[in-house]
Amino acid sequence: MKISGFTFLRNGQKLGYPFVESLRSVLPLVDEFIIALGPCDDDTEKMLREIGDPKIRIIPTQWNEKIQNDYSIKGFVYGQQKSIALFNCTGDWAFYVEADEVIHENDLPKIRAAMEKHLDNPRVEALAFDFLHFYGNANTYAWSPRWYRSEVRIIRNTIPAWSTESLYFNVVETHKKSRHPRAAHTGATVYHYGWVRSETQMNLKASAARNYGHDYTAAPKNYAQVDPATLKLFTGTHPKTMRDWLPKVGGIFQADPNYKLSRREKKHRLMLKLEKWFGFRFNKKHYRLTQ
Repeated sequence: MKISGFTFLRNGQKLGYPFVESLRSVLPLVDEFIIALGPCDDDTEKMLREIGDPKIRIIPTQWNEKIQNDYSIKGFVYGQQKSIALFNCTGDWAFYVEADEVIHENDLPKIRAAMEKHLDNPRVEALAFDFLHFYGNANTYAWSPRWYRSEVRIIRNTIPAWSTESLYFNVVETHKKSRHPRAAHTGATVYHYGWVRSETQMNLKASAARNYGHDYTAAPKNYAQVDPATLKLFTGTHPKTMRDWLPKVGGIFQADPNYKLSRREKKHRLMLKLEKWFGFRFNKKHYRLTQ
């Protein structure tokens, strides 16, 4: 069994991505790691090459600067770049990690075991993970229907698949039809640190994303403007590769006590109550669980 890792990246240093830590967390598991690297005006490429691992293969790419953003599909340029990296993978499985996503070293054996278990089962087209979205600091994670809590990150590399945006995969059935993949769960977790970077870096990232048709609001990000009911104290351990990157602060992140909830946040509060009362989960996901 051969395993490919892949991602896309542009100006990762300037935008505050822990991309070096992300790559290092996956490299022990994969036989190659493909990076579709767009034009950078920071030290991203230099930092990638300094990792010095022969498994890493950098593919220089161009980004479509003229993409229209008035279509219903948002973030299509991200999907293009993700697909470029995927199309250059040569493994049986292709493991996608975004540049602010990290895998815990304790989960690597169970991820490999899941790929081995399903390698010869064509019904399983992909493998899914749970997600922890850290928010504001390393001690806090966000938990509500707003935050996707389970998603595919490994796709079988022997089927016609691509992506229209960065989050999920499309399996092509005909020239006119595609669908989300059939997936089994790995039992592992993706640690997502995008909302731990500084607010300045988050606003730079949001501004850049809007240039490529992504649906980000124009208002500057203020981390304190959040529903405190969605913030939970993290009591586990972070992946080893992240422990020097994370800011050293104590306690749960403090939301603005005077913040007024949006209509969407009020809806999510109600959904959280329903989950607690009835034991089910409002979990938007882009795959169909097969087992």
